Amino acid sequence: MKKAVSCSLMKKMDQNTIQKMGIPSLVLMERAAVKTAEEIEKKLKKGETEEKILCVCGSGNNGGDGIAVARILFLHGYHSEIFLAGNPSHMTEETKQQYRIAQNYQVPVVNNPEWQEYTTIVDALFGVGLARPVKGRYADLIRDMNLTSGWKVSVDIPSGINGDTGEVMGTAFSADMTVTFAFRKTGLCLYPGKKFAGKTVTADIGIYEAPELMAPCYILEDSDIKKLPKRNPEGNKGTFGKVLAVAGSIGMCGAAYFCAAAALAAGAGMVKILTEKDNRIPLQVLLPEAIIDCSEEPKDWEKALDWCDVLIIGPGLGKSGRSRKILSWFLEHTWRKKQVILDADGLNLLADNPELKKFLGKQTVLTPHMGEMSRLTGKTVTELQKDRISASRELAEETGAVCVLKDACTVTASPDGAVWLNLSGNPGMAAAGSGDVLAGVLAGMFCAERENNLSQPDKTAALGVYIHGRAGDLAAKTKGEYGMKAGDLLPAVSEVTGYGGRYEKI
Repeated sequence: MKKAVSCSLMKKMDQNTIQKMGIPSLVLMERAAVKTAEEIEKKLKKGETEEKILCVCGSGNNGGDGIAVARILFLHGYHSEIFLAGNPSHMTEETKQQYRIAQNYQVPVVNNPEWQEYTTIVDALFGVGLARPVKGRYADLIRDMNLTSGWKVSVDIPSGINGDTGEVMGTAFSADMTVTFAFRKTGLCLYPGKKFAGKTVTADIGIYEAPELMAPCYILEDSDIKKLPKRNPEGNKGTFGKVLAVAGSIGMCGAAYFCAAAALAAGAGMVKILTEKDNRIPLQVLLPEAIIDCSEEPKDWEKALDWCDVLIIGPGLGKSGRSRKILSWFLEHTWRKKQVILDADGLNLLADNPELKKFLGKQTVLTPHMGEMSRLTGKTVTELQKDRISASRELAEETGAVCVLKDACTVTASPDGAVWLNLSGNPGMAAAGSGDVLAGVLAGMFCAERENNLSQPDKTAALGVYIHGRAGDLAAKTKGEYGMKAGDLLPAVSEVTGYGGRYEKI
């Protein structure tokens, strides 16, 4: 697990390193330039092609990084040039110093570059300090840079991307690779920022974690899957957790199937589906491992609830009066007693009946996509997309529940403010039923964590999201992103959890 940071936090850590630890700013700048040049040189091939590199530099410290990159590559024998796009009279002291050093080494400087002459463009215009939309001459410059055919590299963050939210601020540089420093910025995880960054490399330049400054924002990795508890060799189907899926209205048995099958694939020992009578035969055929329950009375629901360890409620449930009655009864009777995954129509019913929020809490995981989040919060999708992290945190704080905001980069937020950003998965997962699979995977993860008393439901939910994405990555290898279906995720979930993240064996 790694940590991600906001731009404001990164600035504080930078200042902490300079002022408290005593490492000069110019030293950090030089280290940043060295790391960036090293990553660029991995791509460049001396002697095979005539490489021509242009470093486009602003007047801030990001521009100083770019000037130093140009000088290092020049001294390594490459045809490297500097284009000063910023106002020289506005240069920071560090950038002025880097420019003087470049002049001493006679690094070429151009004023009117012929863009198509360059095989590599290095973007060092703005960095994380950008606070307003890019307009005018700078917007035209970024468009010219984007239109070049050369390989494109950004220093720290693509110019024009909001380093906190990933939002495009007017216009933005579209990089093939971004070399960011110390920690990945949250805007490099969230879309569209992640798309504009290309491949992101996080480089160590000597800025280390300061516990008193760090905000709890995390990125899971394959190594985190290996932390799943091992199955008890003396266990039985009851030992490994029982899931009750309240799902599937008439004509929607597929949603019930996918969440139940995914729970089994993720490790649950037993699954019971509480559903409409019309769904009994299809579900028995599709998933003979599951128990099918078509009870219609609360006295029977109580038996099913007592039986389970984890409750999924909502996939394909519909929004009828009966569905509302079911949701209300289960939320009231599971309050603070069972782990609940509230998904799909369960969320839509919650939005229509906000008085039910009183039954939510730390034992509940909400899994809205953007449309459902809009209905829950009253904000438009556009407003939510501007700051997904804040929106997730606000809903988690309001309800006391864990919020899993499903998106290209899913955000998992805890009521205490901790956040996990998910970097696994691919566009092929944007298919009907994929969210139902996620609900089941989350239930399976909570079954696996029962021995830990579910003390960290936020972290468990984030791990489920990561495993779901990894299953999508695995399925895409054989099905392709265009041809993937939700059903392709099910065997992949079992493989990912079974191998504990050791993908070289898959």
